[in-house]
Amino acid sequence: MKGLVGIYNALFERFGPQGWWPAESRFEVIIGAILTQNTNWKNVEKSIENIKQARLLEPYELYKAGEGRIRELIKPSGYFNQKAKKIMAFMEYFKKHNFSIEALRQKELSELREELLSVWGVGRETADAILLYALDKEVFVVDGYTRRIFSRLGMVSPSVGYEDLRAFFEDRLPKDIELYKEFHALIDELGKRYCKRDPRCEGCPLSTGICSFRESNYPEKNDSSKGVPQR
Repeated sequence: MKGLVGIYNALFERFGPQGWWPAESRFEVIIGAILTQNTNWKNVEKSIENIKQARLLEPYELYKAGEGRIRELIKPSGYFNQKAKKIMAFMEYFKKHNFSIEALRQKELSELREELLSVWGVGRETADAILLYALDKEVFVVDGYTRRIFSRLGMVSPSVGYEDLRAFFEDRLPKDIELYKEFHALIDELGKRYCKRDPRCEGCPLSTGICSFRESNYPEKNDSSKGVPQR
């Protein structure tokens, strides 16, 4: 059952639909994509909730609030000084499009991606998350979990670059936005539960018939008397 579709099916069968990206609006997805840099999602949720409580989760209102007010509201997400600047940099770009999500969605993918990457503080993963989850563009989002898992599966090099890794998925999967969203979320779920830096191979949905990492790198862990490290 090797191959990306087989891996997707194995993950979906184990974990089920992930419902990612959790948000009430496309604009909330964009702000969340910036806030989630270098932090976990629980911290992002706290910051988003602060913005909602302040009644500022609307493009023009957040823009008017300014960097200082944003900085106060997003403290739970960490690196709040830089992230407030990044949000305002995006808002300046968004202002040029009249704060219109539809204006962005109407742009051609390559042009829009180039524009997003030109915004200070928006890197490739953030841009692609915005494109896929907020703007419904056919871009596969890859991250550290993706590189770790698929290099352990022997499908890519551990040193594969971002663009090559993204192309690896886009060249081998059907052009399906919902599939892209679900697969990315499932990969991250696998990385959080099992394929950690110190892997927890026992019970992993890919450990039988798909992944040989456990046997080739940790043969002693096949001895049930030794157990599996739990972290």
